[in-house]
Amino acid sequence: MLLRRLRCPPRRSFALPPLRSYSDQPSTIKKYLFVDAFPVRLGIWDLRYYLARMREESTLETLRSRLSDVKAHGFNIVDIRPYHKDGGAFVAFEFTASDPEQALEAINAEITEVVRKHGGLPSWMDGVGSRFWVVEGKPWIEDMWRFPSTTVSVAFDGPDIRDERLYELLRPYGVIRDIRQPQPVPAGSLRSASVVFNKLRAATVARNSIHGLEMQAPGASAPTKLRVTYDFPLNAHKIRDWITSHPRIVLPIVLFLLGSLTYTIFDPIRSLMVQAKMQDWFDIREFKLYQWIRKKSLQLRIFTPQSSSQVSMAEDVWKERQQAEAALRAYIADWPSTVAFLHGPQGSAKTGLVQTVLKDSGRRSLTIDCRALQNASSDSQLTALLGKQTGYWPVFSFFNSFNHLIDLASVGLIGQKANLSSTTPEQVREMLSVVRSALENVNSSHQRDVLRQIKRQAQEEERSRMDARRAEKIRRGTWHDGRLDCVAGNGVMAELGIGDELMEDDDDVAPLTPLDQEKRGEEQEAKKKQQGKAELEAVESLPLVMIRNFEVHGSSHEEVYDVLSEWAASLVENQIAHVIVISDNRENGKRLAKALPAKPLNAIALSDADAKSALAFVKRKLEDADIKLEYTREQTSFVERLGGRASDLESLIHKVRNGATVEEAVTDIIHREVNDVRKRAFGDDAEDAKSLPWGREQAWSLFKQLSKKNELPYHEVLLEFPFKGDEAPLRSMEHAELISIGTHNGRPSTIRPGKPVFRSVFERLVNDQIFQATQDIAFNEKIIASSESTIKSCEQELLSLKEINKDNQHWLWGGSTAAATRSRYLQSKMLSSSLKIETLERRNSELKKALAKGG
Repeated sequence: MLLRRLRCPPRRSFALPPLRSYSDQPSTIKKYLFVDAFPVRLGIWDLRYYLARMREESTLETLRSRLSDVKAHGFNIVDIRPYHKDGGAFVAFEFTASDPEQALEAINAEITEVVRKHGGLPSWMDGVGSRFWVVEGKPWIEDMWRFPSTTVSVAFDGPDIRDERLYELLRPYGVIRDIRQPQPVPAGSLRSASVVFNKLRAATVARNSIHGLEMQAPGASAPTKLRVTYDFPLNAHKIRDWITSHPRIVLPIVLFLLGSLTYTIFDPIRSLMVQAKMQDWFDIREFKLYQWIRKKSLQLRIFTPQSSSQVSMAEDVWKERQQAEAALRAYIADWPSTVAFLHGPQGSAKTGLVQTVLKDSGRRSLTIDCRALQNASSDSQLTALLGKQTGYWPVFSFFNSFNHLIDLASVGLIGQKANLSSTTPEQVREMLSVVRSALENVNSSHQRDVLRQIKRQAQEEERSRMDARRAEKIRRGTWHDGRLDCVAGNGVMAELGIGDELMEDDDDVAPLTPLDQEKRGEEQEAKKKQQGKAELEAVESLPLVMIRNFEVHGSSHEEVYDVLSEWAASLVENQIAHVIVISDNRENGKRLAKALPAKPLNAIALSDADAKSALAFVKRKLEDADIKLEYTREQTSFVERLGGRASDLESLIHKVRNGATVEEAVTDIIHREVNDVRKRAFGDDAEDAKSLPWGREQAWSLFKQLSKKNELPYHEVLLEFPFKGDEAPLRSMEHAELISIGTHNGRPSTIRPGKPVFRSVFERLVNDQIFQATQDIAFNEKIIASSESTIKSCEQELLSLKEINKDNQHWLWGGSTAAATRSRYLQSKMLSSSLKIETLERRNSELKKALAKGG
């Protein structure tokens, strides 16, 4: 109800008295005072108006009480009416007098004395300081949205009033800066003069005091009535009109101001939030109160910590990880000069390895998961996810769509884009630039703490050495306490600053003894150790950035990977942080290498475990789960068939924990992988196979060979049918994790199954008679088509040779000419292709009979 009253104040009637003609006889006269008891309302948004409305009743009551002390000429308050818009109140009063002007002077003097006695009239701020003026005209109380201004327009309803007379009339209300002459107006309109006051309060008082006043102009027969309204020296829409008509000037200025606002306000906040995320400022577990409560709870056994099962590989059984872990520790122990690229098959616990190294080192780290960014459905969601991962806040991702609309509007206004909107790579680049500054702050703050700790430790060691020297001098009787000099009094002892201690021991003059030389050597050695420790701590103070799932192939945001690569390269080149990029495929390192053209990547490969390590790992995990197995030869062989992929071994352990036997678990895993590989490598049907980046015959050729051998020579496979020198299918199958390509001295060397269990999967596919028959038939048809094409090309060439040597009847077999040699080669090639076709067609006939039997 109070708010409703403030918004819509009730309008009360305020009867104005008619003009009176005074006589010599005393009569009752009604006049008005204007008291500036309230703030001048500057607009609808002015909050002071609502505060003054809440104190309106008390203010008016106090005002009535103060003025009731005035008794001159029968002074009597009739009514008090607030006028908040002009910041005052009208006090209607009556008095009795035969001479109104003299009576008003007396009343004015008495009111002034009462005001002085009480220290002033009350104001809305619950104090004093308000002033009053006698209203010479007629009050005009209106509630229109005409808010006060320092300029008032005095309209003349009659002859014009000269500037001198206006100045004399209005100057008592405040300082006047200017009076502008009346301008010519259309017929029927009132001429008006503009009066500019120095202060807004003076304008409001003048407007409410003289509005409706009648004055006699010199030489005029009729009086002139003054009508006072507020005037704005500038048109209300002039600034707006100027802005809309000069977009080429305004838009660049607005963009500059917005950019300055972002750089000066939001970017430091974002950098601080990134730093807070890395240093765990808002993590309750880092608070000393939480740590104290947890410590006391453990002591009182209120709760016991639960031991979480470790999912990562055990170091003592996973020997293949030791070399990669050692290389990773060596990388973060030195100044960064390049990016560490950790690659290995999916499920080989690469992230777990990095987290283990980070936990042991205690380094501050920042993790960016590219897979989450790749799965983002929109650009705004991508920037929001990146901001959440890095701690970048606030993120105004919706602004880019709004800025795009502004760009479209600017094309219509100025004929070109305002370039306010930015592409996704530009937004990511700006965000990572802020993250980089935060990493620098993390590094410097940690380094300052470390150097402060080293300095404090050096001071403690120096203090210990000084105490030891002092104790030695006291023991030998050569110590002198200089603090006694100020109380030694006059005399030789006070002047010399010494006492009766021995003087033959002076460390600065006496020659160094072997013991002293040894001490100095120890001090120098200690200083060197401190310097070395400072350098080591400087390296360890560097934060670490981990970029996970760096998979470029098939990504819808490949340009974002370029930005990430450039950012990672800038971090290591400027030695701001160590950067570890984790990927399932070594081919993804090419994009990183392009960002670091002058330095090679620190490539760290993480391979699968061998059979012995895999079996040891399974034993360890099952023993932790209180599962005892005999590990017979058959069970061991099944674990060996599964291979050393971490994810497969974890799946085996999970199935055994749920009650399955080792044989059943391995068989189920292989069966699941068979269905997955068949669909990924060959497609659901012929139409689906057309979208694969490799041919079915190419995948079948590799699977048949890998079912018999652990690895194949890369270049031998590449040169033979069905690849014929085309590396693209091999690279595509590697990205699909169907195969893995090993390297030697930086070049491709071998081809292996994508996962160790794929060896058994390929065997299962090859041993499936129906599937084998269909794929062999398709493979043979490809060879037959290739052989027939070879025969046709040979026939065409032989006909050409015949035309060339038609005069020589024995060119086909006889002689040793070039044509004869070439013809013999072509015929032998035709014979070989023909025999191959016959053999493959017989084989296809047998396979078709097998298909007819079904299975």
